[in-house]
Amino acid sequence: MEYAILGSGAIGTALARRFVASGIEVSVANTKGPESLAALVGELGSLVKPVTSAEALLAELVILAIPFDAVPDAVKGVEWGSRIVVDATNAIDFPAFTPRDLKVRLSTQIVADAVPGARVVKAFNTLFAALLGADPAVVGGRRVLFVSGDNIPARAAVVDLVNRLGFAAVDLGGIAEGGRAQQFGGGVSGKEFIQLG
Repeated sequence: MEYAILGSGAIGTALARRFVASGIEVSVANTKGPESLAALVGELGSLVKPVTSAEALLAELVILAIPFDAVPDAVKGVEWGSRIVVDATNAIDFPAFTPRDLKVRLSTQIVADAVPGARVVKAFNTLFAALLGADPAVVGGRRVLFVSGDNIPARAAVVDLVNRLGFAAVDLGGIAEGGRAQQFGGGVSGKEFIQLG
């Protein structure tokens, strides 16, 4: 499967580190263009492929590691054709750093509206970047990442990716249940869980 990360900020860079540490090639894009990623490629090596945003959005699995408010413009006009989009965003009100009032909707439901036809899965958003980029193996076990999505095969593909990246994937089911727990301010948001054994 072809993987791409849209966004090279703290979360996107942390994810790129985990891909490289696991020996998995990944394309990375940002709004500044591929040449702006030279330092990241220099640090992480040839498994990181700097590409344009348009090229990244053609991957079989695209991880949105960009600000929540940037999603609609970033994905505008893309034909998804049932490809997988991973929502790693968090709907946060700044500078208060509080959950955004989405009028009872879930943040991933709003992201899904912006990517019609895509199979949307929520993942990679519950750990702070420093923990996400660190070795997921800890004394006694592995750090947990949560996954939710309404399309079962897409959810399974992301669970597989999370495990390949060295984390312990926990499948929370559909967006209505799992997405609520995962979104900023939800029950598992910002908390570090360890799967023992």
